[in-house]
Amino acid sequence: MAAGPTLDDAVRYLGATAYRHDLRPDMSLADAQRAVGATLLWHLRVLAGWQPRSGAEAVRLLAAGFEIANTEEHLRAVGGAGLPRPARPYQLGTLATAWPRLSRTASPPELRAALAASVWGDPGAESPAAVAAGMRAAAAVRTAAALPEAARWAAGRMALLVGREVFVVGRRMAEPAARRAGRLLGSAAVRAASFADFRQHLPVTARWALDGIDEAADLWRAEARWWDRLEQDGAELLRGSRWGSGPVVGAVAVLSADAWRVRGALELAARGGRPTGVFDAPA
Repeated sequence: MAAGPTLDDAVRYLGATAYRHDLRPDMSLADAQRAVGATLLWHLRVLAGWQPRSGAEAVRLLAAGFEIANTEEHLRAVGGAGLPRPARPYQLGTLATAWPRLSRTASPPELRAALAASVWGDPGAESPAAVAAGMRAAAAVRTAAALPEAARWAAGRMALLVGREVFVVGRRMAEPAARRAGRLLGSAAVRAASFADFRQHLPVTARWALDGIDEAADLWRAEARWWDRLEQDGAELLRGSRWGSGPVVGAVAVLSADAWRVRGALELAARGGRPTGVFDAPA
């Protein structure tokens, strides 16, 4: 797919795979990528439906990104940004945490209040950036606390979030999000004044994600490495036979990494196709 000549060719190829459900001819890149995400979500909902309560909760935690995406889009719609509302939000079903209530809010202050009254917690501000960072930080903390198998993924993801917000965008995180980040990364890392100091103060559980990354501008490489680690660790968990949530966590990881690669392949195809060697770091 990544080396394909056009987006239409890539979509036709996907039409013969497990991602075919929401695809249609002549889709835009954004719509095709969203369809891939919607298929992943459906697979996770089916997986959760076969689990006891603990397994279903594990899937819900690991699928939090879909609720975050819905909330970000809803906030843009009610915040007067002038952007069209998406055709429909991701259908979360039983994987929703607070989305039904969040979806009924009609203004940024109301949305912030609804978040503060839920397990997501107060993001600290009403801006899209603060809400996105606050929810992502909350998701990482909750995942690390509840799923030992995913704790290193969560810590690494938090390191990427803080590094991008502070040292790439140049935006200090709101206090609630910074406090949550400190629970996984330590207060010294969160307060670091330079990227080098940030890396130095990261705990071992998070430092792996930034190994070999000397400049904040190269964090995109760390992002690709994070997904590689997710896929590898997930496959290892699937090979295990012990009791517990490991196989469920591994299945979610492998499915999620595959969807991420497919979305990247779609973008490369839309740009005219690329040799497969560049697919290690899809756009």
